[in-house]
Amino acid sequence: MNTLILLLAQTSGADEGSTWWDTIQAGGVVGYIILGLSTIALALVIMHVVQIRQAALMPAEQLETLDQMLSQGQVAQALEYCYDPQADSYLTRIMGAGLTRYQKSAFGAFEIKNAIEEAGEDQTSRLYRSTDALGVIGSIAPLLGLLGTVLGMVGAFESLSHTATPNHEELAASISLALVTTLMGLILAIPCIALHRYFGNRIDTFASEASREIERLALHLESTAPTRAVPPRPRPIARPEPKGSRPATAGPPTTSTKPAAAAPPTPPGPTEAPSTAKGST
Repeated sequence: MNTLILLLAQTSGADEGSTWWDTIQAGGVVGYIILGLSTIALALVIMHVVQIRQAALMPAEQLETLDQMLSQGQVAQALEYCYDPQADSYLTRIMGAGLTRYQKSAFGAFEIKNAIEEAGEDQTSRLYRSTDALGVIGSIAPLLGLLGTVLGMVGAFESLSHTATPNHEELAASISLALVTTLMGLILAIPCIALHRYFGNRIDTFASEASREIERLALHLESTAPTRAVPPRPRPIARPEPKGSRPATAGPPTTSTKPAAAAPPTPPGPTEAPSTAKGST
């Protein structure tokens, strides 16, 4: 991985008096920058190899402990275990977010899956971001090598401009030294890009594995969730009838069979004289 080691092997058959250090020095300032980036890339690779593995992301003892606690309904103890700094891992951070939502929400058994999915996406994104530096180094290393090559060729042609007759041997030697930076950039970029993709695949594999185990742990919470009794619906209250209103009858209206009473005769008026009084006079 380190450019220093690879250049040592590449220059083993060089001319007498030319060492790997002379080859690096021929790259100039750009060569030293690439050498520094190769050291950083080597440190990042070692860090990712240690961090992106099952024993660090999802330890077996943590899985067993959480499985035992949740199967016995010890949600508070499991939450405390997840927030313990000594048990900090990819698994406990996701389960801690889910158990917190389970305890604080009234519908925790139904919302725990959403909380676990959100926390899982956040933790997986953090793992991807930690490998971005390796990808950036692999992307800019060839560009730095090309920059050093261009600078070296410019210097070679400037040296030729000071002589009347160009020397082809000196020109070829100057160009070969300018190409050292391109060689260093490619030696650094190829393994960085390959390892960046490799670590990305490992993250996908462990994230899929962790999601299956966390879903299995969440089933304990759904099975032990207390069932809330549904309260009975209140009976409707009858509204009071307004005053003077007749109560409604369920059957059809009944008709009376009695004949209607005859109206009494109207008495004669005061201006009307009886007919018998005229005849007597």
